[in-house]
Amino acid sequence: MLTCKQLVKKYLMTTAVDGVDLDIQPGHVYALLGPNGSGKTTLMKMIAGLVKPTSGELLFEGAPVGVASKAHVAYMPTEGYFFNYMTCRDVGRYYADFFRDFDQNAFEAMLNKLQLPMDHKASKLSSGMLAKLKLAATLCRDSRLLMLDEPLNGIDIIARDWTVESIRAAMSPSRAIVLSSHLVDELEKIIDQAIFMKNGQVVLAGEAQVLREEHHKSIVDLYKEIYA
Repeated sequence: MLTCKQLVKKYLMTTAVDGVDLDIQPGHVYALLGPNGSGKTTLMKMIAGLVKPTSGELLFEGAPVGVASKAHVAYMPTEGYFFNYMTCRDVGRYYADFFRDFDQNAFEAMLNKLQLPMDHKASKLSSGMLAKLKLAATLCRDSRLLMLDEPLNGIDIIARDWTVESIRAAMSPSRAIVLSSHLVDELEKIIDQAIFMKNGQVVLAGEAQVLREEHHKSIVDLYKEIYA
């Protein structure tokens, strides 16, 4: 589905992503792991078509990432991106205007389950409720590739269970899911692939169970070993 070949992104004298080679295949859930500054967010933004690579090759289903691929890639960034005037209802309309694969009915049903009133302004929501709103909007797209950058940030312990179950429900043989998070112990429950990044490079990647067996460690313990 997605191929990165010697992908590089530089900002002046800083190299955020440095020669990344990756293959993302449908039917899998990938954990993109690493501390702040490791290149995770920059990599995701390049895949989403929001940041242009400095060099290397980035292909989605055999074609360069660009306007066409955006229709099939759902990306949830860490930062807020709704306009101040937007209510929860406006967020749904905004997504429906931009993305043909957005399910307005599913979005409204999810907000009702989360007890998020449609007339509440996104700018007035707590960080936890805003995180839920962002996640609901992203999950209600029928995308081929789903990328969530720090989906557990700002969410309380009870809401984390809902988040994990919602991601689990979004799994599909025809879809790839990429999750970035520092809360590795929460992600380990649902991932089957792990990608460890450090200083813009992939230092370890593979099937989660194979990595566990080869290193005789959990993904959490591997994370501690690599980044300690």
